[in-house]
Amino acid sequence: MAKRKKNHSRKKQPIAVTVIAVAIVVLFLIRLYQVFEPLFRQQVFQNGITGRLFEGWKLTSLSMALLSSVSYFILSLAGIVVLIGFLRLRRWSWILLIAWTGLSLLITLINYFYGQPNYAVMLSNVIIAFALSNADVQRIFGIRSDENVPGL
Repeated sequence: MAKRKKNHSRKKQPIAVTVIAVAIVVLFLIRLYQVFEPLFRQQVFQNGITGRLFEGWKLTSLSMALLSSVSYFILSLAGIVVLIGFLRLRRWSWILLIAWTGLSLLITLINYFYGQPNYAVMLSNVIIAFALSNADVQRIFGIRSDENVPGL
């Protein structure tokens, strides 16, 4: 009997919620790759941090790689927190995710026009944006209520 009830509640959840969760996991994996890639390129794992981090007032390529890795690590952790909130159907996670997706789309478009496209991130963000715009998803998260809409 309990199993039947679980399946019944699972059917009420729109497929868009699952699609968004999968897209967040894909973005997490991409960001995790982006944490380690600059460090491998600078051979930090083989040689350690052996060079200068600053040359005068400028950052060196090693410090840029470290900064890039730290920022992508923070994005990865934030993605996990948002995913957990999203799977628990928290309203704040929908709001944070839509803002984050819009900002991420803007950044990937800027990178595209500067010759550094990341198509996987762009595609994941577009999928997330469309799925978050789904009326059923917005209702589940309390973003949209159809109380004042005639005919519903």
